[in-house]
Amino acid sequence: MNIQWYPGHMTKTRRQMQENIKNIDLVCEIVDARIPMVSRNPDMDELAAGKPRMVILNRIDLADPEATRRWMQFFRAKGWAVIETDSRSGQGTARFAAAAREVLHDKIAQWVEKGQTGRAVRVMVVGIPNVGKSTFINRILGRKSAKAADKPGVTRGSQWFRVGDGIDLLDTPGILWPKFDDERTGILLACTGAVKDDILDVETLACKLMELLSQHAPEALAARYKVDLTAAAESDFPGYELLQQAGKKRGFLISGGEIDTERMAHVLLDEYRGGVLGRITLETPEDYA
Repeated sequence: MNIQWYPGHMTKTRRQMQENIKNIDLVCEIVDARIPMVSRNPDMDELAAGKPRMVILNRIDLADPEATRRWMQFFRAKGWAVIETDSRSGQGTARFAAAAREVLHDKIAQWVEKGQTGRAVRVMVVGIPNVGKSTFINRILGRKSAKAADKPGVTRGSQWFRVGDGIDLLDTPGILWPKFDDERTGILLACTGAVKDDILDVETLACKLMELLSQHAPEALAARYKVDLTAAAESDFPGYELLQQAGKKRGFLISGGEIDTERMAHVLLDEYRGGVLGRITLETPEDYA
């Protein structure tokens, strides 16, 4: 798999970010807590070089709490500030302003020494499409100022917002990197809805998700869909075997008694993304050891 994904507006956004970052005090990157590394834009390490960094592990309501704890340790070991949030409910978002000021404590002290008391902290908020960036900003602002929608690529232009306690936020459109060099990256992004489903056949994607779930959450998978993981593991195509088993258990049959695996694929993706299977993280810090 070598998926090219770089619409023109994303190229323009990258140029804008390169210009804006010169005047930024802190770069805050929002990631999906279920796939914290895959949902980072690797370009950001180059773009934000030399700038203080913060990672927001968002969607913790859908991620495994123990895995989230280990991811927080992982990013802090890089010298970055980390907070965990569920932007939809607002959990954790109230810590943002204090965390930003803590990161910039020495810089703020220097401003005070120079008589620049009250100078606003300038924070650039970045994130790939559909990690909950606009919802996070709406929570921080306390009003619906950033347009939010549960689909990739809604924010188009960069926007500044003033937070009441002396923080200026620069909201940037979500950008992905020019291509996915490995199949795993594209699959994980598609499973969580960060990229459009049509980059892969829905049944193929669901088979890959079944394999991931059998690895990261076998108990939840077996309990929800009444599948036989041992039998599937012995199959040449374990993901497809699991999809067929689940479809049969649900009674998703079409003419001739054939199992409607496409219908089951849509159900699986919807239920995983909606948290119906529980709080499941699809990659761990150990994957990057």
